Amino acid sequence: MSARDILRIGETAIGAGQPVFTAAEMSGNHNGDLSRALAIVDAIAATGATAVKLQTYTADTLTIDVDLPAFRVAADHELWGSRNLHALYQQAHTPWEWHEEIFDRARGLGLIPFSTPFDPTSVAFLEELGVGLYKTASAEIGDLPLLREIGRTGKPVIVSTGMATLAEIDAAVTAVRGVGNDQVVLLACTAAYPALPQEARLGNIAVLREAFDLPVGISDHTLGIGVSVAAAALGAVVIEKHVTLDDDAGGVDSGFSLTPAEFSRLVTAAEQARVAVASGTGFGPTEEERAVLALRRSLYVVADVRRGDLVSAANVRSIRPSGGLAPDDFALVEGRAFAADVSRGTPLTWAVL
Repeated sequence: MSARDILRIGETAIGAGQPVFTAAEMSGNHNGDLSRALAIVDAIAATGATAVKLQTYTADTLTIDVDLPAFRVAADHELWGSRNLHALYQQAHTPWEWHEEIFDRARGLGLIPFSTPFDPTSVAFLEELGVGLYKTASAEIGDLPLLREIGRTGKPVIVSTGMATLAEIDAAVTAVRGVGNDQVVLLACTAAYPALPQEARLGNIAVLREAFDLPVGISDHTLGIGVSVAAAALGAVVIEKHVTLDDDAGGVDSGFSLTPAEFSRLVTAAEQARVAVASGTGFGPTEEERAVLALRRSLYVVADVRRGDLVSAANVRSIRPSGGLAPDDFALVEGRAFAADVSRGTPLTWAVL
């Protein structure tokens, strides 16, 4: 697959020239409540998003239950400072028994449900659910056996590249391609939660596209929608953002998540940015501008005149609409005599002089 190719999930296309693939990440913002998870799916569907994404793991597939210093988040982390990893993942995980109902709800609402697996058992589980594509997390880019396992499904693989060097990204792409899967999309990403706009490094979108000849999108953890919209203008074909029902209800990732209303604005603005950039260059009126040409100023008779009266600033002015001589022609006609009676509101042309 190259950056010019179109990747398809059912009837949905991902790639250059296609509508931006907008993926809303639920993560742990369900707060351990299935009804809230389903409500998030409903809200995402109403935004116009393309897809909803889960994360498929358990605390025990990600880590082990010990409380040594290495198994705690750094104390200065804005959201999860000093949290024990096992306890954090236990809180944030989406129970596997929920997946089928969430996926069915999403499909019924026209969304594409997919997930990020974190080990081979989660890949096998998602295959049983008929998932149409996969996404790999930035922190897993070095787990080449997992990437190969996902690649063997033959499904499209969206690879997030936060923290990774170009060599690590190359190894990941090679791992997926090495098992016969060429359906890869790379996501530029800053793996900070939340991330700062000044660390977004959106120039990486073009670098990744050129270096690997693959479609490129963004996994965006900054606050608001500005960075994602800018990414769409720079050619991002996929945009992933976390979503929560509302700011007040919390959620393990709510500190950098969009509300449904914000995500809806992102969907609209990202597509506007893509279409606007694709419009290219050109001068002179567009089709839509032609109607406005009639509103350009021109010279008009603004007071009734009789034959023989002289053109002056009192009876001829530059006003809207068009139809008369150009405003700059006033110097040529000032002082000339009218050849006939002319009523107020008549465009000034050479025929009446």
